[in-house]
Amino acid sequence: MEKTKGTIKERMLGYSLYFILLVILIVTVVLEPKFISVRNLTNILQMASTRSIIAMGIAGLIIINGTDLSAGRVIGCCSAVSAALLQSRSYQSRMFQDLRELPLAAGWLASVAVAVLFAAVIGFCVAYLHMHAFIASLGMQLAAYGLLCLFMDSNGNDGQPLSNLDNRYDSFVKGAISIGGVRIPYLIFYMIIAGVIMWVIWNKTVLGKNMYAIGGNMEAAMVSGIHVNRYIMLIFVLSGICVGTGAFLECSRVGTVTANTGLNYEFDAISGCVIGGVSFAGGVGTIPGVIMGVIILQTINYCLYFLGVSSYYQYIARGLIIIIAVAIDVRKYIRKK
Repeated sequence: MEKTKGTIKERMLGYSLYFILLVILIVTVVLEPKFISVRNLTNILQMASTRSIIAMGIAGLIIINGTDLSAGRVIGCCSAVSAALLQSRSYQSRMFQDLRELPLAAGWLASVAVAVLFAAVIGFCVAYLHMHAFIASLGMQLAAYGLLCLFMDSNGNDGQPLSNLDNRYDSFVKGAISIGGVRIPYLIFYMIIAGVIMWVIWNKTVLGKNMYAIGGNMEAAMVSGIHVNRYIMLIFVLSGICVGTGAFLECSRVGTVTANTGLNYEFDAISGCVIGGVSFAGGVGTIPGVIMGVIILQTINYCLYFLGVSSYYQYIARGLIIIIAVAIDVRKYIRKK
């Protein structure tokens, strides 16, 4: 009897975040019946799209018992570079006045290159200098913010927001197609494409298999012949590609880049990963879980925003969600031990 009660209690705890989401949805629908609409659904998925791509990269780091606290500020750097390269030529206050019109791929590649550079430095510190990812990424967070501010102040820009992006850029990110009269943003398709690619990498490649092996038991992975340091570096680089791609898309989605762009995005990504079942104990996590976790988090945020709840209370709610998600994860780990 006691065992049955314990099992029921554990299951209720495990599904507590879904219960919270259900309660918030019910309250939102009761207070604002107009909330149930295709438009709001696509808005939630659109908001979750870029964060999901970023979270997919960070999830790999969590699986190998790492993390990345610099992602938010790195997103700011990547977005600033993308915006500066892809501002409209007709805009009089362009950052680079003499720059010719560049293909969109140049902005994406520049964004990815910046993110990969930051990720590679953190990965080197973790893999070869044996620093904890928390400390290495925290230091890089400060460095990235300083570099972002310097870039925003450079070339006579004087810290002004970078806006008025190229129409091609906006069309690529903000565009949509109509299916059966329903407008579906391109960003949702980009999220799905990124999810499929990452699922294949995680489940069908040597990199993915070794990632789970390293996260599950690093010493056993080393004994089995896996070059742990090399794969840690590769996983950090893969995370950089995801962060750079997410930043490139988020830049146009938001439309304006400031020194605060990307602030706290790393916490949204980490929260989505943990909600989606990625364990801080390492070795556990799935791509569908990560995407679902981010969507759940964005649904809660959107509901609170839709109800007109103060942003201060939204921060409190997000903080509590992180605590609950990690508490559930720790409890599962203790039971497993």
